[in-house]
Amino acid sequence: MPKKKLQRFEEIKTFPNVLQPVFREVFQKDHPLKGNWKNTYFENENPIILELGCGKGEYTIGLARTNPGSSYIGVDIKGARIWKGAQTALLEGISNVVFIRTRIELVSSFFGESEVDEIWLTFPDPQPKKVRKRLSSSRFLKCYQRFLKNNGRIHLKTDSDMLYRYTLALAVRNHFKILHRTEDLYHSGIQNDILQIRTFYEQQFLDKNLKIKYLCFELPIGTAIEEQVAYEGQMLF
Repeated sequence: MPKKKLQRFEEIKTFPNVLQPVFREVFQKDHPLKGNWKNTYFENENPIILELGCGKGEYTIGLARTNPGSSYIGVDIKGARIWKGAQTALLEGISNVVFIRTRIELVSSFFGESEVDEIWLTFPDPQPKKVRKRLSSSRFLKCYQRFLKNNGRIHLKTDSDMLYRYTLALAVRNHFKILHRTEDLYHSGIQNDILQIRTFYEQQFLDKNLKIKYLCFELPIGTAIEEQVAYEGQMLF
């Protein structure tokens, strides 16, 4: 393992804005902060917004800077990546953000019923051959229902035509309320400061003239979710 990565692994252990529970502490168990994020960690009643698969935390940090009236939590399994976002938050004094190093499959161990207001999926792996691993699949949406408030928003930003169309088809199939959808975000006319946050990799996609897709829909709680793969690769509208 490169020396720089080892150094970051050691440094991140000292960061007060990073949680790194070991697998046995959260596998089929509840983390102590579950249901207690507002009164124990953030000590306020601000909305809680997650970014799942946050990578280096660029988007999580951008969201936290843009809206100090909300609390942001970035989740990723790669500690060397999280190090960057956590360090930036500490250096800039951004107090409304924290990072969790864990598998996305275990995320429901950290949050109680209706504890989370919104979820961001920013450029997740489209998993072209493994539907169940897509963070916008029915499997994961059912997981999110356990802790997202009723009709909480799911945001997807992606450069993948396949993932965008798959997720849109799933939303249509299950009659979710779609708030925004576009296959070319930066020429869509959508005016929103949050949507102007760009990660390093997103800028690389744009430099290659790839179009950024954006989808935002509400996820109802207590309803069954049917998987939908029939429209993959096809235009819906």
